[in-house]
Amino acid sequence: MNRDEYVEKLKAQIDHWNGEATKLEARAKQAKAGVKAEYAAQLKQFRKRRDDAIKEMRRIQAASMDAWSELMGAGDAMLKNMQDAFEKARASFSADTRAKPTAARRRRPR
Repeated sequence: MNRDEYVEKLKAQIDHWNGEATKLEARAKQAKAGVKAEYAAQLKQFRKRRDDAIKEMRRIQAASMDAWSELMGAGDAMLKNMQDAFEKARASFSADTRAKPTAARRRRPR
């Protein structure tokens, strides 16, 4: 894989996570007040790592053809950090959804 292909891979992954984060942000807006702060914290952490990932991608993109391969390890670590932050945020949102059934799903005693 050359530098341009690698940068395109990074861009595609960041775009994918941005799309997923948009869905989580919509869910956060509909959340109850008690969990909104937790969602906001998770999304803030995700955005920070995303911004770090974009900076790293730009470093790789600006690197000479010879030097970019040395930066590829940092790019891979950045992808792992982003994936971890995204999975943590998604798990937090999913856990809240499973733990608190909506009125439509709640069984009422007869």
